[in-house]
Order: sequence, then structure tokens, then C-alpha cells
Amino acid sequence: MKQYIIRRLLQMIPTLIGISILVFAISAMVPGDYITAKNSPSMTAEKKAELRAIYGLDKPPVERYFTWAGNMATGNFGDSLQHKQPVTKVIDNYVWNSFIIAFASLVLSWILAIFAGVFSARFQYSFFDKVVTLLVFLFMSLPSFFIGLLLIKVFSLELGWFPVGGMTTAGSKATGFGYIWDVVEHAFLPVLVLTMLSTGSLTRYFRTSMLEVIRQDYIRTARAKGLKERTVIFKHALRNAMLPAITLMGFELPALFGGAIILERVFVWPGIGQVYLESINVRDYPFMLGFTIFLAVLTLIGNLISDVLYGAADPRIRLK
Repeated sequence: MKQYIIRRLLQMIPTLIGISILVFAISAMVPGDYITAKNSPSMTAEKKAELRAIYGLDKPPVERYFTWAGNMATGNFGDSLQHKQPVTKVIDNYVWNSFIIAFASLVLSWILAIFAGVFSARFQYSFFDKVVTLLVFLFMSLPSFFIGLLLIKVFSLELGWFPVGGMTTAGSKATGFGYIWDVVEHAFLPVLVLTMLSTGSLTRYFRTSMLEVIRQDYIRTARAKGLKERTVIFKHALRNAMLPAITLMGFELPALFGGAIILERVFVWPGIGQVYLESINVRDYPFMLGFTIFLAVLTLIGNLISDVLYGAADPRIRLK
């Protein structure tokens, strides 16, 4: 196992190099740069040339890539052109705001999806199964911004139960539990939308996996031995049906820190997804490239964690 992990970590190096070349090449092909994106009418051509020289935007793309990649190898992500701060500091300032709603949504969606998937499979084609299937396809077919705006209109504007947007109340000086409760109130609607969107596909996944497991011979044997149906489903069937879900856990890692671009914009949530979108609009290449590589690293680590956990959970799999 130790050798397998070390070998996989070493294999990440050429993969990351390939990703960095691809991402940098795409960004270099995009027309315009940070100076043209500012579109300041009072800026003269000499001033623009001077700023491009300061930011290193006047150098050939190949030279810029090796400079950027060399700094990345030493842990220097460069400075954000828009925020005038190191990229790592900007990520640290915003990524945890996105993590709050992503983690809460992850926990809720997995709990709901497991129970809905299990009971839908157990009572296949029942009224409960049809209602769950209808809701799943309904949530999966609606865009996130539509659900978000609808919830804002109903629960914020008409009923007044939750704030319209933001992370905290403007001007609030609450501390301790008061601050936490303020954040929870503001996070409720974004978390609800994320949970609705992600529960649908997970429910279908668990339902299909459970349907395959409960038709296995060992489940019939367990029932023939006189075990209670609850023991058969939750102790024998669910445990094996959850094994393929381990693969999904790895893909959740970049989603936890990647931010929800559209929802953060709708709910004015100060997360990293909204900052990432702004960096694309203003051609803030240091931040855009640095955060993309950050997500690539999380994706590779997530895949590694999935493979290791899968091998540990299923003794039939041998990691070599």
C-alpha cells in the first residue's frame, strides 16, 4: 500500500505538468490581458506599455510559462493583479466561505440521498418511489439560478424568513454564537439550493446500486434465515451498495473548495467561486492559473484517496 501511494504521488508530477501546459496555453490564446480588460479611457499607450512591462505581460508566452511554472514549483503562486495580494492569500481569504456551504450541502445531500435511494429501491414502483423519482428529475432539470431566485422571492422577499444575500448582516458587530447564527441564517438558502441540486443524482445512484445488491443471492439467503428486513437492508445490503459510492467521495474534494460560481453570485456569497469568475472577466491570469492548478491538485488527491479507500473497503481489490 505504501509503495502504491508513493508511486501514485510520483505519477501526479507529469500529470500536473501536462495540466499546467494546457491551462497556460488556453489562457495565452484568450484575446486581451489585464490592461485591456481595465479599459481605462484615460490611460495612454505609453502607460499601458509600462504596466505590461511591470506585470511581465510583454514577454513571449513560452518565457512567461517557464517563469510562472518555476515559481509554482517553489510554492510561489504569484500576486493577484486585481487584489494586489499573493494568490495564496486571496484563496485563503475566500475559499473557507465556499467550504462552509459546500460542506453543509455535502453532509445533507448524502444523508438524504442514502435514505431516499434505499427506500426507493426497497419499495420499487411504490408511490414513495414515484414521488422521489419525480422530485429528483424536477430538481435535476431546473437551473441553479432559477431555484435560487425563486427561493429568494418566496422565503426572503415575501415571507421575510431569511436574508436576501450576503454572509452576515451589514453593520452587524455580533460575536460568538450571535455571529454563527447570523452566518447560518444567511447560508440557509444557498445550502438548500446546493442540497436540492446534488441530492438528485446521488439518489438515483444509490437507488440503482441498492437494486443490484438486494437481488443478490446472499440477500435472499439472509431473508431465508429469518433475519429482520431492517437488518437485511441496512446491515447487509447497504454496506455493499455503499462501496461504489467511495469513488464519488473523491470527486467531492475539489467541489468542497471549488466554490459554486452561479449560486455565490445569486446570493452575493463572498466565496471563491465568485472571485474566480471575476478573475476570468478581468484577465487576472496569476489568480486564474493558480486557482486552476489548486483545483487540479485537489482532483488528483481525491482520486488517490478514492482508490486507497476502495482497496481498503473491498478485500477483493489489491492495489499494486
